[in-house]
Amino acid sequence: MIRKLTVIGLAIVCTLSMSIGASAADSKEKPQASTITWPEKQALPSFSKIKQLDVADIYDAPGDIKILMATLQGVVNRAEPRIYLLENKEEGKFTWLNDLNVTYKVRDDYWQIVRTYKKEINGMIVYDPNVPDSVNVATTLAGLKGAVVASPELAKKLQAEPYSLKVLDDLQGKFKDRLDAYTWQYENLWSQTTHRMLVGLSPDTSIRLPDNQGDLFKVIAQDTTQERDGKNRKVYDLDLSASLGKSDVYLRFDDAFAQDGWGTAVHEVTIKADGNTIAKFIPGTPEEKPFLYDAQSSQVSEGNGGHRFADNNRYFIYKFTPPAGAKQLTASVDMWNQYKVSAGNEQPVSSEQKEPYGYLRDYAVANKAMVFWLDSNVPEQKALFEKILSDVKPGTPYLGWFSNDVDGEFSGVEITSNHGVYVLAADWFSNLTVFSGTKANAFKEKAAQAPKLENKIYVTYTFSEGDNFQYNQHKMRILWDDPSRGKVPLNWTSSPLLYDGAPAMLNYFRETATDNDLLIAGPSGAGYFYPNAWPAESFTAFLKQSYSYMEKTGMTIPYVLNRVNSENVPLSDAHAAAYIKEYKPQGLFLSWEDRHGVEIVGGKLPVSTIQGISTVQDGQKILADAKAKWDGKSPLFVSLGLLAWSLTPSDIAELQASLGPEYAAVRADQYFSLIRSANGLPAK
Repeated sequence: MIRKLTVIGLAIVCTLSMSIGASAADSKEKPQASTITWPEKQALPSFSKIKQLDVADIYDAPGDIKILMATLQGVVNRAEPRIYLLENKEEGKFTWLNDLNVTYKVRDDYWQIVRTYKKEINGMIVYDPNVPDSVNVATTLAGLKGAVVASPELAKKLQAEPYSLKVLDDLQGKFKDRLDAYTWQYENLWSQTTHRMLVGLSPDTSIRLPDNQGDLFKVIAQDTTQERDGKNRKVYDLDLSASLGKSDVYLRFDDAFAQDGWGTAVHEVTIKADGNTIAKFIPGTPEEKPFLYDAQSSQVSEGNGGHRFADNNRYFIYKFTPPAGAKQLTASVDMWNQYKVSAGNEQPVSSEQKEPYGYLRDYAVANKAMVFWLDSNVPEQKALFEKILSDVKPGTPYLGWFSNDVDGEFSGVEITSNHGVYVLAADWFSNLTVFSGTKANAFKEKAAQAPKLENKIYVTYTFSEGDNFQYNQHKMRILWDDPSRGKVPLNWTSSPLLYDGAPAMLNYFRETATDNDLLIAGPSGAGYFYPNAWPAESFTAFLKQSYSYMEKTGMTIPYVLNRVNSENVPLSDAHAAAYIKEYKPQGLFLSWEDRHGVEIVGGKLPVSTIQGISTVQDGQKILADAKAKWDGKSPLFVSLGLLAWSLTPSDIAELQASLGPEYAAVRADQYFSLIRSANGLPAK
């Protein structure tokens, strides 16, 4: 009762201090404590109600400004959400801000906001630019000490008038590397931070590249067949002589068909100047390193003798320095799939240039969470990661992401699942300390009656990425606003934990849904986890507790990803039984495969395997193949997964319009109702 009265009292103090004047910036009083509430059975904390917001546009600001403002936001919004940062313009800078329907003022200068709230911060933590992971340790310290994070350069400015902030901790020279930084943090700070959430953030990100970067290159070879299975693999001889004339030549590899994820794969590169070999290497070997100018987000695989590949919007660039006066320069490249090769002699800006960033750091600071970035594929880092995971209770959320892209995802989610921890991909979620101050509106899901069961091919379309918390904020909003949404039944994987973390977003999606839109739970329910990897002794209890979120959000149909040793596996009998008992679903979607099918697990649960597609043509081919193998004497059920990064509702409207009357598109609830009817199972 004392705790409750204290919170109420603080809320009254904040309300009174904010009631004078036209803007949140007019308040000069320093809040005495946090007004965040986090009941025991609530997955994520709630922040106090938003009244007014000071808005800073930091989209084009340097990285050290972004982390300064995000940590300031965390300290200030801990008492009451008052600062909103414009960090992203993907869905529109003001899209969600305007939907909040609160008073706000965009400040012309972000330094004005620092000056306004300087009395609410106790000082600053200075990170070491030579040890990027010190940024995360600084973020943890900022949360514990009510401070902001500053670069050494900004620290000088912040120490002077009119800011006069003192340095609480200077991390320069304190750590030698990543493991040293996080080991010190674990030994000295972990006991002081919350154990109810973990935060995994990269300490830095690539600088934003110029929009005209591609103009520096000329395409010299490109696949036109949209090859996917390597049938076009051979050694391609390319003439780079047109790029001679300056000291260096740059060779860039892209994905020729960025929408489907089968980009350039390169096994070996040989460069000759006037017939003499000046470079020869296989990607991923030490011989490649001197020539790899910009790896960007490309990956290396041991398959096919070793190769580097770049799918979707990824790329990689090599740099070669031919002898002065060279007349001819050639490249012999062993490559395959959807290659796009271009060359130039102007130095491009490299994505290898890194800078700090903000985003989820406001939330980490406000909740006094420990922030780290450990690679589960590096033994020493994995050991520390698992030590941290073993210290928290089953059902703890890990917010953020993992290093090493897909490999990091598979191994990272499996390791967290092994410890009963679920993942919320939220490293690029912006203003979570603001959206957690909104409330979910009362809402009743509209039931969709299934059509009469006929001998048709029933197709259900499901957008991917529902495990991705920030996807709800960015890409899903763009897809949702597609003018063709509503023309075809669509399932939208989403996160039931929006109910706590961003109720305003949940409200928007629920209240603007058409009769053809159905929100379902992204992998693998309330949070991203692999069921078979989860400890048996806590799995049923976790499902039981998390089901309340699925029920409250109407996302009662789960899409499940289940991996062991990075391989997709069926649900075990015990885990399937737990889903049946605790989630009571009509059915569930499973996996992302190159096949589709339906199985009745345990004689009770319809499980539909999702076959993923990334283009309209993929869908047309799969459905045509399904029809060719169908005898037409009974209904056929096909579940297609839609890659959210390359497909839109307009694409699916086009796909469905190309099909004949023997195909019927249905929502997931209708789909499983029809499957139940076809298999003599009771309706749900």
